[in-house]
Amino acid sequence: MLQLQNVHTYYGNIHALKGISLEINQGEIVTLIGSNGAGKSTTLRTISGITPPRAGQVLFEGKPINGVPAHKIVSQGISQSPEGRRIFANLTVRENLEMGAFTRNDKAEIASDMDRVFELFPRLKERVAQRGGTLSGGEQQMLAIGRALMSRPRLLLLDEPSMGLAPVLVDLIFEIIQNINSQGTTILVVEQNALMALGIANRAYVLQTGAIVKAGDAATLREDEDVQKAYLGME
Repeated sequence: MLQLQNVHTYYGNIHALKGISLEINQGEIVTLIGSNGAGKSTTLRTISGITPPRAGQVLFEGKPINGVPAHKIVSQGISQSPEGRRIFANLTVRENLEMGAFTRNDKAEIASDMDRVFELFPRLKERVAQRGGTLSGGEQQMLAIGRALMSRPRLLLLDEPSMGLAPVLVDLIFEIIQNINSQGTTILVVEQNALMALGIANRAYVLQTGAIVKAGDAATLREDEDVQKAYLGME
């Protein structure tokens, strides 16, 4: 479904991604793990067109999307829930979700998708008229994921979905991610909580200073001694 081929991404003169190649197959959950500054968020920004690569190719369903404006990439079927949630604090829950459907004009289908979001996140339905900025951190994370789903993506990019959440909410968010995937959405998740991410993913890539240093089956990487020491807090 998605391929990155020898992708190099820069911020000014800073070489953030140094020739990374990865692929995601339809129906998978794939995770990117690595320490802060490894290039995980940059990889998502590169895919979604926010920080286009200077070299290499990004292919979605076989078609190159390098240089395609970010809003058109959303229309093609890729949506992102960004790090730090970035919801619209002054808009209500409903208005935030409507913003997620800004590329669409099929009103009946939009209403149906909003109902689906409320099924996944009943708490959002209870707070539908509440302003986003007054929600708890966990509710804001639910809203950010719900907003991303409103564009009806075939590939959902999740950037640090568990950041700053209480452990009980982390478990809930990861359950919901699996639920979204079981309904047919392919997912690429960037996550500091490597143990949780490897627990739900089919495959994983380990990023280190802008390069992929390990890749493979998530369960296998979870047992890898280097991964355990570096990312899972095991000695």
